[in-house]
Amino acid sequence: MTTKRQHTEQPEQLTLLAPADVPLQFRLDRRTRERGLAHIAEIRRQMAARAAQAPAWLDRADRAA
Repeated sequence: MTTKRQHTEQPEQLTLLAPADVPLQFRLDRRTRERGLAHIAEIRRQMAARAAQAPAWLDRADRAA
């Protein structure tokens, strides 16, 4: 059996599923979920800060690579 990955030029947005959609053995407690969301928010802030500091001659495609 062979599986092929789809390669796209666009980044894929990942999200946390609602607890009801996740099997019991994979569910996170409230504190872990909140810490994960806070960590994601911090990473997004860091990425936005880097993008704001990028030289004007760089276009969006160069920064995404």
